[in-house]
Amino acid sequence: MTATDRALELARAAASAAATKLATTITGIDVSEQLALTDVFVIVSAESERQVGSIVDEVEDTLRDMGVKPVRREGQREGRWVLIDFVDVVVHVQHDEERSFYELERLWKDCPSIDLGVVGTEQGGR
Repeated sequence: MTATDRALELARAAASAAATKLATTITGIDVSEQLALTDVFVIVSAESERQVGSIVDEVEDTLRDMGVKPVRREGQREGRWVLIDFVDVVVHVQHDEERSFYELERLWKDCPSIDLGVVGTEQGGR
């Protein structure tokens, strides 16, 4: 089983929203084979706590406009790693340091990556 078309649509919208707020890295992982709770992880990083908050707000606004509200949000207060659960898609917005330390992509390396159609500023040759 692979991620649903709706999950991919939401993941791409979340990634695009993060890109508009100058996320440094943006990655998509299809976790549908490994997890029953969600289809896609979108992993985004930013240079500062303020930027993490800005990306979180933009992602939530964008997906809300698509008729999807988060069922859970964790980590907002610290601003270093915010998890937003939209059921079909879970968005991790991390400070660059947290992303380097936890390396979620390495933990989920057995899952296929997804082309989200956007590139973070780090990959874009900032």
